[in-house]
Amino acid sequence: MQTGVSTATFFLRLNNEDSLPLLSEWGVGAAEVFLTSFSEYEPSFAQLLAAKKGGLHVHSVHVLNTQFEPQLYAAHPRVKADAYYFLERAMRSAQILGAKYYTFHGVARIKRTFKEDIPRVARLTEEIAAFCQKFGVTLAYENVEWAFYNRPGIFRELKAACPSLAGVLDVKQARISGYNYREYLEEMGASLSHVHVSDIRADGKLCLPGQGTFDFDELFARLRDVGFTGAVLVENYGGDYQNFGEVKTAYEFLAEKAEKYGAKI
Repeated sequence: MQTGVSTATFFLRLNNEDSLPLLSEWGVGAAEVFLTSFSEYEPSFAQLLAAKKGGLHVHSVHVLNTQFEPQLYAAHPRVKADAYYFLERAMRSAQILGAKYYTFHGVARIKRTFKEDIPRVARLTEEIAAFCQKFGVTLAYENVEWAFYNRPGIFRELKAACPSLAGVLDVKQARISGYNYREYLEEMGASLSHVHVSDIRADGKLCLPGQGTFDFDELFARLRDVGFTGAVLVENYGGDYQNFGEVKTAYEFLAEKAEKYGAKI
């Protein structure tokens, strides 16, 4: 198990090419690179990041979901082809960065005409996963309140049709969805690739790990008990803290928990 930070935590405050050197300077064990624009999907940008990341291990990449992920499931062949055009660039970028996982949201539940056709989504997810595997990247479905995997049980059905599928647990999104994160963790089990963590104060305000009331001891104990070997990553919003030093402290908090529960930092 590793601990680290997602560059999504610096969104609108620090660009990827600046956040990776900072994380490397802090001695962070792992990172997720949140690619946020079409220009950032280009392999040339990934080469820039690779040159700047130092010894930092990039565990996974994430993209801005609505830019092309829902269109990977489109019925219109041109729409789907264009989506795969950007998927290929994102996967080549992951390859350059050495990332083995792609944090994925898939279909967005944003239209009133949305229909939950799990067999169709599962079949197309298998195609997407196979495409990613050509680049040495494993597709990892994340639980997200407004996306396809918005409740426990869906991952199990997708996994049945797509055996290579990994899972990403987001404790924040589990809370927003109205489900206990333990339910998601139970169904992902050995397929869990990484965890996005944040904290919450007594007044319900989101905050960095270690600043709120979330029971991280229980989380790390449960991860240890399922044999988790992936990465636990800070993923907050830019408005959740005042200065970057707080993010460093949050990472150190996670690293201490990982060490306490016998995990690799």
